[in-house]
Amino acid sequence: MMLVCGRMRRLYRQLTLQTSLLLLFLFCMVSVLISAYFLYGVKRELEPAGVGGVEGADEGTANWEDSQATPSPPSARVLPARTAKPADMSRTDPVVLVFVESLYSQLGQDIVAILESGRFRYQTEIAPGKGDMPTLTDKNRGRFTLVIYENILKYVNLDAWNRELLDKYCVEYGVGIIGFFKANENSLQSAQLKGFPLFLHSNLGLRDCSVNPKSPLLLITKAREVERGPLPGDDWTVFQSNHSTYEPVLLARGRAAEAGGPPGPLHAAVVQDLGLHDGIQRVLFGNNLNFWLHKLVLVDAVSFLTGKRLSLALERYILVDIDDIFVGKEGTRMKVSDVKALLDTQNELRTHVPNFTFNLGFSGKFFHAGTDEEDLGDDLLLSYSKEFWWFPHMWSHMQPHLFHNHSVLAEQMLLNHKFAEEHGIPTNMGYAVAPHHSGVYPVHMQLYEAWKKVWGIKVTSTEEYPHLKPARFRRGFIHSGISVLPRQTCGLFTHTIFYNEYPGSPKELDKLINGGELFLTVLLNPISIFMTHLSNYGNDRLGLYTFKNLVKFVQTWTNLKLQTLPPVQLAQKYFQIFPEERDPIWQDPCEDKRHKDIWSKEKTCDRFPKLLIIGPQKTGTTALYLFLGMHPDLTSNYPSKETFEEIQFFNGRNYHKGIDWWVYMEYFPLPSNTSSDFYFEKSANYFDSEVAARRAAALLPKAKIITILINPADRAYSWYQHQRAHDDPVAQKYTFHEVITAGRDAPIKLKVLQSRCLVPGLYATHLQRWLNHYHPSQILVLDGQMLRTEPASVMDKIQKFLALTNVLNYHKILAFDPKKGFWCQLLDGGKTKCLGKSKGRRYPDMDVDSRSFLREHYREHNIELSKLLYKMSQPLPSWLREELLHSR
Repeated sequence: MMLVCGRMRRLYRQLTLQTSLLLLFLFCMVSVLISAYFLYGVKRELEPAGVGGVEGADEGTANWEDSQATPSPPSARVLPARTAKPADMSRTDPVVLVFVESLYSQLGQDIVAILESGRFRYQTEIAPGKGDMPTLTDKNRGRFTLVIYENILKYVNLDAWNRELLDKYCVEYGVGIIGFFKANENSLQSAQLKGFPLFLHSNLGLRDCSVNPKSPLLLITKAREVERGPLPGDDWTVFQSNHSTYEPVLLARGRAAEAGGPPGPLHAAVVQDLGLHDGIQRVLFGNNLNFWLHKLVLVDAVSFLTGKRLSLALERYILVDIDDIFVGKEGTRMKVSDVKALLDTQNELRTHVPNFTFNLGFSGKFFHAGTDEEDLGDDLLLSYSKEFWWFPHMWSHMQPHLFHNHSVLAEQMLLNHKFAEEHGIPTNMGYAVAPHHSGVYPVHMQLYEAWKKVWGIKVTSTEEYPHLKPARFRRGFIHSGISVLPRQTCGLFTHTIFYNEYPGSPKELDKLINGGELFLTVLLNPISIFMTHLSNYGNDRLGLYTFKNLVKFVQTWTNLKLQTLPPVQLAQKYFQIFPEERDPIWQDPCEDKRHKDIWSKEKTCDRFPKLLIIGPQKTGTTALYLFLGMHPDLTSNYPSKETFEEIQFFNGRNYHKGIDWWVYMEYFPLPSNTSSDFYFEKSANYFDSEVAARRAAALLPKAKIITILINPADRAYSWYQHQRAHDDPVAQKYTFHEVITAGRDAPIKLKVLQSRCLVPGLYATHLQRWLNHYHPSQILVLDGQMLRTEPASVMDKIQKFLALTNVLNYHKILAFDPKKGFWCQLLDGGKTKCLGKSKGRRYPDMDVDSRSFLREHYREHNIELSKLLYKMSQPLPSWLREELLHSR
């Protein structure tokens, strides 16, 4: 038995040794195979001369059948193939999260400009390296539908925690990533992108770029032509991979092919990650947005990765206005040959742009004011009058804002109208343009009224709303029944007459057309009204040159469908696309020099208030209004016949009438010669209005804002009792508890009363809306309880906030009236001047159940308010501290 055991031990030792040798041998073989793969496979792929190349492809065309590297076998993949989760747009907000290097980085600004031009919402963040990622979800809903990195390496090199957090978010919500790789002198010539089966080859010069027709992200971009010549810069990065998840979008050849030898291989300059590697779809750019095709592809990438949620339609409407017909100086006007060329070009463009028609703006006073040849051109143009569209300027080309009398304006227009009738010019187009955009915006009401009376105008256009620059922010609005559409420049001005004398060189004009600003205007705006001038159609006819080549370029490189509509139909189309723009946002004309120059000299911005008391209602705003009026340097608005001491301009129907003196400025006196004029207004329903904050900030960007907050439960109860005192039948019928606890099926009038009781008390929500438009230093939050008990101390705080030169001692001019139960103005002889009978009413105490219900209803909102006040560096009101104690 012992002998058998000994033999078994010897056999086991031999078997273990043999097994170990066998395992060692297998390990060595695997190591050799892996080394051979990297030495002869990957290393060869990293050779710059053969990056993703297609050897022997014809130089004039891109051989797309062979342009992609052959996918590696499954054993060579870094991870098993995964399918990207389709974007679930119902679970994310339509907002783009943009990570930038800094707030001033050029590429970051270029990315934002594209998003703003497309009217896409976005949020910018400084790209965290090892910092906190912004909050990505809110109550199981994604806050962003797309992520863009200005520098993709900031994403690749994220710390493990934030990288996993972002990747999980992208996978769970189907969110894609767009990234840019911009090489510098420290970039490795060849390297693998960390964590990806993708290799980068940097600091290359490229030329002859083309679009992959097989790319799934293409929507607007057309893959047909090759962009000849060198691409801008020598710092390009190209991408290469054997993984099937990567699909080239743009390819270009190396600059080495310039020497006249055989064409070099194609390199992927933009690549699409289909999400087969890790479940996240991406689009990676090998350079910044200086190359125009990158901007075009970026628009398509945003559309594709958001499931066309953030996407531009293919239809584009263009209207070409030719201003100043008959107005030009001798030598700049159209002759007979120019007029014929205008008509011939219009007919040629109609083969590409359905219904294309030049729109001619005229001032009849200057008819036949050129040379004999140019006068013949005038005659020929009128003989073709039915071939074009026409619109009126002023008869003498005067600026309308200089006319303060409606009748004089109308007389000028009637002269032009008579000229049109005598010469067969159509007068029923319903469109007009004011010289130098005068009177359109800022609004000159006399112009609008005269336009409607004489011409029946329904549409105009301007480049001034809300400002001339940046052009991507130009918008439309409707005022006094006239639609105002945004107007665009096209690089042609009255002085750009000769091609060879174009400012900067003729190449600058060609750049504008071929992928530059003019092309981008058409790309990023569904409707474009272009301003040109008579002088652009004589001599070298730069107007014809520009739009013929623009249409050709657009149709060569895009799938856009160009068409033209008459102005009235164009306006209808515009506000179908952008209904939110119908209501104007009035700006301060004195904040923009161009606006001030075309605003009536009879008007002054000094009549605008510098302080707004915004409410909410039933918190003591009327008392504060009275106390402020006691100060010699503070002047309140005149009372309104309808709303008493409140103007209610920014949330009322008068807002749409404009800011002229008979609408808003009439409520404030003409300024005196002293520098201490400080106007203020009080409208307590501004606080919870959804539009007042934005409107106020546009017109009064430097104003100070005061709000008074009391316990929201007490405010709700006070409003209910206020309605009962005014015989509101709903408040008379229902108890307070029934009002605040009414369910969804309650009668509409009951729900309206409930809303007015409860909604204004959501203080954090409303205050945040004001903070979205005003800096925290411009907003003062007052404790309503302290205003009631210690008004003089509160007034000291307000005077300091307003930085008033003369400080009034309110301790000497306020006195408590025991009969009224609140503080009043102390007059000579010891008498007091108090608010009216409707103020300071005493109500029964609120019932316990209602108090308990409201405490719970406002609990979370009060917590949010405390956080907001902390961020604003403002103290918590005493009532809020008490409520927070009950919340524990």
